[in-house]
Amino acid sequence: MRDHRPPVRPEPAFPIRLLALDIDGTLVGPDTRLSPRIRGVIADAVARGVRVSLATGRRPVSAVGFANQLNLSEPIISHQGAVIRAMPRRREAVTGEEVPQRGRVGRLLYHKQLAPDVIRDAIAWCLGHGLDAHVNDLEEILAAADDPRFEDYSAYYGRDATFVPDLAAAVNRPMTKVISSGEPPAPMQLIGEARRLFAGRASPTVSHPRFLEFVAPGVSKGHAVAWLAHRAGIPLGQVLTIGDALNDQEMIADAGHGAAMISSPVELWPSARYLAAPVEEDGAAALIEALVLVPPREAARNAIRLAEAAREIRRDRLGPGAADRAPA
Repeated sequence: MRDHRPPVRPEPAFPIRLLALDIDGTLVGPDTRLSPRIRGVIADAVARGVRVSLATGRRPVSAVGFANQLNLSEPIISHQGAVIRAMPRRREAVTGEEVPQRGRVGRLLYHKQLAPDVIRDAIAWCLGHGLDAHVNDLEEILAAADDPRFEDYSAYYGRDATFVPDLAAAVNRPMTKVISSGEPPAPMQLIGEARRLFAGRASPTVSHPRFLEFVAPGVSKGHAVAWLAHRAGIPLGQVLTIGDALNDQEMIADAGHGAAMISSPVELWPSARYLAAPVEEDGAAALIEALVLVPPREAARNAIRLAEAAREIRRDRLGPGAADRAPA
């Protein structure tokens, strides 16, 4: 995949034509339910011709369930950008109170895998630092039979794993990613060391306070969003991205309209032009309402107001230097 990310962050432009939205912590909270408000604003955006893609660390089979609930048709970015899949041609019906969170996946558009030796080294490093790892390849989960933390990520990644007595020994081919689980704040404390040690071999990131992950070099949600925008003929200045974790940093930093949830780690804040209210307050929905569902002139005025509000929060919480480093 060619890298379409800009060398310098583009200026925000209107109208916004593409939304790339993280799922967990951004669109849904711990109960994984989409609120009526977020469903409504996304439906309104799509009706106005705005493209909406989900950008997640989840497997495609899990992410497509949320896309079905939102009646989306754009490709899904999954596994932190290592995989891009088209939506299936025939959308699955969603009815009733209990909505499915999994569904049929569409055509594979992009897949970049980790080399087997890197996977084995990452597993050993995780175990050596008190983290328990498993491996994903597209829809497949490979886990150690004695993994004590599998329940930690089964809610996000599913329980349909293949359990093996020796995880590293079972890795004999390239696979999509390694995900490890540990008690917070260990993943954030270890990410710097992981990035130094695996530089050029993998791209470590943190997707959740409990999860440190390894994907192939150069893989990120930002890389994938830029590819989708180029494919659709949309300048990155007209893209709004919203996320809540370190794995969202690249897509937030590269878009003209990059937003972090205020509940995100403060390390993410300097990359964000806007800070959205918590998911419990439908912060992503409020941002879309202010920047997408109003006429371009009003959206531009709202953007200035929201960017200034974000700078004030950074200045109050992180000091003047952090506010100055953030997008204008």
